[in-house]
Amino acid sequence: MGTVGEYSAAELLEMYRRMRLIRRFEQRTAELYRATEVPGFVHTSIGQEATAVGACWHLETTDVITSNHRGHGHCLAKGMQPGPMFAELMGKDSGTCHGRGGSMHIADPDIGVFGANGIVGAGIPIAVGAATSMRLRNNGRVALSFFGDGAVAQGAFHEGVNLAAVWNLPIVFVCENNHYAEFSSTASQHRVSLAERARGYGVEFIAVDGNDVRAVSEATGRAIESVRSGGAPVIVEALTYRWHGHYEGDPEKYRDPEELSAWKERDPLLVCKSALTALGVDSALVDGIDTEVEYEIDSAIEQARQAPPPPVSSLMDFVVDTSGDGDGGVEPEPFEPNGTFKMMHAVREAIESQMRVDPEVFMAGIDIGLGGSVFGLFRGMHEEFPDRVRDTPISETAIVGTAVGAAMAGMKPIVEVMYLDFIGVCLDQIMNQAAKLRYMTGGRAQMSLVIRTQMGAGRSSGSQHSQSLEAMLAHIPGLRVVMPSNPADAYGLLRSAILDPNPVVFIENRLLYGMTGDRPPADYLVPIGKAAIVRPGTDVTVVSWSRMLHAALEAAENLAGEGIDAEVIDLRTIAPLDRAAVLASLERTHRLVIVHEAVRDFGVGAELAALAAGEGFDSLRAPVVRVAPPFTPAPYAPALEAEWLPNSSSIADAIRSLVRRNS
Repeated sequence: MGTVGEYSAAELLEMYRRMRLIRRFEQRTAELYRATEVPGFVHTSIGQEATAVGACWHLETTDVITSNHRGHGHCLAKGMQPGPMFAELMGKDSGTCHGRGGSMHIADPDIGVFGANGIVGAGIPIAVGAATSMRLRNNGRVALSFFGDGAVAQGAFHEGVNLAAVWNLPIVFVCENNHYAEFSSTASQHRVSLAERARGYGVEFIAVDGNDVRAVSEATGRAIESVRSGGAPVIVEALTYRWHGHYEGDPEKYRDPEELSAWKERDPLLVCKSALTALGVDSALVDGIDTEVEYEIDSAIEQARQAPPPPVSSLMDFVVDTSGDGDGGVEPEPFEPNGTFKMMHAVREAIESQMRVDPEVFMAGIDIGLGGSVFGLFRGMHEEFPDRVRDTPISETAIVGTAVGAAMAGMKPIVEVMYLDFIGVCLDQIMNQAAKLRYMTGGRAQMSLVIRTQMGAGRSSGSQHSQSLEAMLAHIPGLRVVMPSNPADAYGLLRSAILDPNPVVFIENRLLYGMTGDRPPADYLVPIGKAAIVRPGTDVTVVSWSRMLHAALEAAENLAGEGIDAEVIDLRTIAPLDRAAVLASLERTHRLVIVHEAVRDFGVGAELAALAAGEGFDSLRAPVVRVAPPFTPAPYAPALEAEWLPNSSSIADAIRSLVRRNS
């Protein structure tokens, strides 16, 4: 039949079939949504089929894509099947994500679909993370990230492209410029073109007719071949048009119907049909494809309709992976000390121990490579692991997003957010990506990653460098939050965090970095989710963690001379919370005092108080007392900060008052 460019008629027919499959999938999805068979939000890509098919044409199954809220076409083009996809849209248990993802979060990591995404631009750093894994493994694979023109205004786009350029990663960024960012025209959103932006980042740029599947395939094919062979990242801008509104049901008051009619004359399916006709392909072959696709879509919908919803008993499934949970007890595991070491060295040695035995572990962050981190924890490690201790730009969203993508690819990243206060800069990647992707993919996404950060008030660091935000993080389902108080626990907990199959936020107190303690054996592990009784007692239970634990211990020792025997518990892990340890202690002492460095209101102390007032009510013989800073930002002036922070004296006063009033 001849060829068109590099494509035979048979290949062009297959391109047409894939576009037709996407078109009918989207059209029927819109119908099912109107009939209330598909709940939630739906965003269709009718009119954009050529970009999806063309961009994915040269990808292998082992290559990775990330998508956006308008992602059905990308998923189908990468190889996902319409039956499980319809089931997912309908919220059925047989859906690709067991009904946990829905239209905006559909995924299949087994074939490299790392997910559509409900947050604009959020998939870009995740694709960068997948590409990082490919670079570190040197496996010849590539990542491709789909996003719309509206996402170019997101910080995630800028940070992701810049990091990919700095690290020279094997990634292609495909912008589907459909001329509208939700309701606003592209012209009203940007002062410079995407081509100019690409030059600013030092990456290659290709513009292409997004409605011609051959052109898209040729352009992305060149880009994929280039990055696969070690070339710089590439941005491909495909000019196309979405026929439907931003979402199904959008009244579309913002665009002229004549504009849509003009674009429909460049229908990607008609463009492809014209090319087939020019080759002399019998129209009956094209009609036959239409018939086959219609049958496939009808069968897929019926199959999805017959599928059952997820059983209500599965409500808690996929939130966390419990396969790595140990059976450790409440008390610290005994060990024979092997000398002493400082807290800062415990952190370093825990990471070194895992990096030496597992090539899938790598570390990245601001100035942690050549600089060894702002606190000097990792000086010299870059020389031992030049590829796996990686400096990044000051780009917290890209840093954490890279960890998410690399974890989905099966690696075990450890990334640093320099100060706990800075998690606000990258909270989406922590809260909506790392914490939720395992759940939203029905347990299919791997998510073994560690986000290290540090905090600590008491040195006049001010309100933006002193916050203790563990309660906010612990409130996010899917995250584990760990806060060690001594070197041995820091070593054992960090090793456990690296081995854990879930995302772990590991919070170190910088005022403890110089603390010296016993060095445990090299294979020492402390189970995540297990508290430790660090001082047995009979009169009152005092629960604390991190640096405040030492103030609580000092208060308890001082009170012993007054005949008050306080039991002190180090939570060690904030989430999951060791409720059993607290309740068991409360049953013995009947009184509870909670001490923490975070502000008092709405904190972990409140959760522990609710636990005592609920499950522990029968054990209580006195009100629960919380000792914590008042509800203000951390002060800068030393006198104010000293008044703001609890200390051993204020803790002792609270314990003494509680015990004596109820004696």
